[in-house]
Amino acid sequence: IAAAHVLAKNGVEDILILEASESIGGRVKKHSFGGVVVELGAGWIAGVGGEKANPVWNLAMETEVEPIPTYVEFGEREFLVADERGYEYILYKVAEEFLLTSDGKILDNRLKLNTVVRGLHQSSDYVAVTTEGGRVYEANYVILSVSIGVLQSQLISFDPHLPKWKTQAIEKCDIMVYTKIFLKFPYKFWPCGPGKEFFIYAHEQRGYYTFWQHMENAYPGSNILVVTLTNEESKRVESQSDQETMKEAMGVLRDIFGPDIPEALDILVPRWYNNPYQRGSYSNYPIHVDSHMVENIKAPVGRIFFTGEHTSEKFNGYVHGGYMSGLDTGESLLEKMKAEKDREAKNESILQPLLAMTLRKTEAVASLQKCDMHRRLLHDDCKRGLAEVTL
Repeated sequence: IAAAHVLAKNGVEDILILEASESIGGRVKKHSFGGVVVELGAGWIAGVGGEKANPVWNLAMETEVEPIPTYVEFGEREFLVADERGYEYILYKVAEEFLLTSDGKILDNRLKLNTVVRGLHQSSDYVAVTTEGGRVYEANYVILSVSIGVLQSQLISFDPHLPKWKTQAIEKCDIMVYTKIFLKFPYKFWPCGPGKEFFIYAHEQRGYYTFWQHMENAYPGSNILVVTLTNEESKRVESQSDQETMKEAMGVLRDIFGPDIPEALDILVPRWYNNPYQRGSYSNYPIHVDSHMVENIKAPVGRIFFTGEHTSEKFNGYVHGGYMSGLDTGESLLEKMKAEKDREAKNESILQPLLAMTLRKTEAVASLQKCDMHRRLLHDDCKRGLAEVTL
């Protein structure tokens, strides 16, 4: 969306956005649960109040999305989005500037939802994009914004294959899984107040329902707890039923608060790793990699450009990393298009005199053939001793 916005602002209107899911935003996704709107993926706006403002924070202020401060006692500059329109509303406001929208919905036919890209065939002058439904779109350029997990999963085939330097860089990058599990209760049984928003559970199994948070600060009276799992624990829980997960979570809560707490009324378990269009939550560069690897992940291959939080060297793993990478990629493509246009104009300026010379020569030959043919034929025929030929 950010890249398309840059292109549209600079007069490139002939664009098409193919989105695999039912809404824009990718890992920015809201869901109604327990009477409130919760963020299944990204929910924080980090780096607020620094010397250089987080651009997503600026967008949040412009769109009047309601945030609440967290970790205030510890001086952290982070805000949690607590708005019934959801974090994705910020993206819709960006899209609204160049796509046709009405009542919070995008109606522009340049956005195709539920359209899964399965293949990219690249030639010297265009890219053919094949969808899961067999539809083929042709474009001068393609910007690919899928996650690093999707690139690793080979959901999308490339013809010709991506170069080795590209695939090696992609494979070296880790994809992390971050799962927020929401539980709704009939009433609140946990402590609230200053310094009591979070609590931690210690278990012999590393990462076993460790990090808990209540949502009373964001949604007073919601009676919702959130427990965060990561990586291998996330993958384990994603593979089991919600009933099994609720049983495990309730066991932990009864271990903390005693056996008399109420049973949860409902549970919500996002499955980012098992989602074929996400394959994880965010990228992570291993400690041994250098900036060269990041540059290779980001670098275009012919007419195919790559963008997303995994292409941001400084802010990978963050929403503003994804947003800023989209802006950068849009600018890079504009430069590429301008360079190609300038090259075509230069070639045309070189060809014009040659073409003019060719035309003049052709006209001269035609004139010679038309006006002097009788004389030439007489001259040649006299050499051969042939009779006069009249035209």
